[in-house]
Amino acid sequence: MESQTIQESIFADEANLEMASRGQRFANYLIDLFTFYVVAIILFGAYFVLFPGSYSESASPGASYVQNLVSLVLYGLYMGTIEAVFKGKTLGKMITGTKAVNEDGSEITAGTAFLRGLSRAVPFSVFSALGAWCHPWHDRWTNTYVIDVKKSHIPLGK
Repeated sequence: MESQTIQESIFADEANLEMASRGQRFANYLIDLFTFYVVAIILFGAYFVLFPGSYSESASPGASYVQNLVSLVLYGLYMGTIEAVFKGKTLGKMITGTKAVNEDGSEITAGTAFLRGLSRAVPFSVFSALGAWCHPWHDRWTNTYVIDVKKSHIPLGK
């Protein structure tokens, strides 16, 4: 009940916008993460085919931490690029019928999309979506929301 009250109060001026459900947000995450890994495998595979001497199986003990950090940053850049190009949508959002928008319902800018993407690179960011109301850090820090496009009516000019 409390999450419904919070949700309604956010869009008091824009009562025609409805937040995406936790299920939609989780589906977005899984689809987008899968897509990122497919793209990364293809790109890194092509790189290692073109430059076969650049791969080494012996790695230093701290290499896995660096690889994890690089993966987080690449994921953030990938998500920011996709949201910037597709005006607040990713493949996951296209499939679930959702979209990232500014607080007033207007389209996000490329800069906001990249900030949202880079915010995802913060370790444990994914856990910020857990709870009664799904509003993860990358939404809070950029003053954006993910809405259900089918249930929302965005006025022309926004």
